[in-house]
Amino acid sequence: MADEDLFGKAQGLSDLELAFLLCLMSREHCIISSIPSALDDLVQELQFIASKTFGLVSVVINCCPTTTLDDFVAALLLPNTPTPHPTRSSSPFKSRSDASYFNPHSRSGIAPLSPIIPHPTSPGQSGQTLFIPEVVLARNLDRAPKAVQIQALELLRTRRIFTRTAVQTAPKTFLFVPLLGAESGGAARVTPHLNDFFFLAHWHDVEDGLPYLEEAEGGEGWGEDAETASTASVVKRSTPGGPNNDQSAEPLLSEGDISRLASLSRTTRLDIDVHRYQMNLVSFLRIHRAVAGGISYAATKHFDQLMRCLAPLHGIDFVTPALVALAARKVYLHRIEIAAPAEERSVQWGSDIRAVEVLLEGIGPEDVIEDVLGMVTAPV
Repeated sequence: MADEDLFGKAQGLSDLELAFLLCLMSREHCIISSIPSALDDLVQELQFIASKTFGLVSVVINCCPTTTLDDFVAALLLPNTPTPHPTRSSSPFKSRSDASYFNPHSRSGIAPLSPIIPHPTSPGQSGQTLFIPEVVLARNLDRAPKAVQIQALELLRTRRIFTRTAVQTAPKTFLFVPLLGAESGGAARVTPHLNDFFFLAHWHDVEDGLPYLEEAEGGEGWGEDAETASTASVVKRSTPGGPNNDQSAEPLLSEGDISRLASLSRTTRLDIDVHRYQMNLVSFLRIHRAVAGGISYAATKHFDQLMRCLAPLHGIDFVTPALVALAARKVYLHRIEIAAPAEERSVQWGSDIRAVEVLLEGIGPEDVIEDVLGMVTAPV
């Protein structure tokens, strides 16, 4: 009965919530993209998802071509102020009407504390300690200098980052999500090595809506302050009424729920025919005439992992061909690189390059994936 209730919760999630859940189950990270004009609302929706659906603290890093390594590290860390005492306030005569008189967590511009912070901290300004929040939303990471993107890759690989005075360790539950503006999901990508490290990519269509944000704008109306906030700064944290500070209610999915789903994914069965179907898809993607650079081992590993994670979300303990196709669309969306006409394989055997240009015109990763799914016969 408990598992049935959990399956019901999972099946009621939005696509964005499912992307978060799949990454938390597998302890991986993902890319989320949409049209550039929709990123402001998308950032707020993802903060709501982190807080309300999963009970996690998040931070938003706004990257740009001038972002430095110090900017990135400073924006990544949140201050963790200890329990207040009479000397904490800048004024010893704080009014009882002040919002933070009775509530030490009501701090303007600072996300609330994580309920459990098992990782080490380092001293920050004014005696504060710093910590890496559970969810990092890196907006426009693709625009950041290559050195900053390499620093992000190092954070994901080692789960730690070096400051000038200490080493910061990421929490046990850690999710790093680049938010990229692009014309399509296949066009949203970062530097190659960092790009291949991400578990899956999700393209958010504006027509799909943003449930949490729509509910908030219809109720409290806190989003107006966020819309007028400066977007030129490197880091943008929640306002006092924002999504990060609403932790009075229990999250929809607890850490125990996520652990249970992850445990079920590890016991998911994969039939030999379905496994053959998966490998055929990988082979056809590798030899597709529009694909340059092939398909990496990491992509195939993530492909298998995502198939197994999708099964318990549908209330089953085995992988179906439909789940294989769904996993392929998510795993390879950001990884497939379209070949230039001069590098297309048939050109070396005498094909007319002008004919190849016409053939490849307008083809994107989405088209390649759908083409391969149409060519490979799924088992009955």
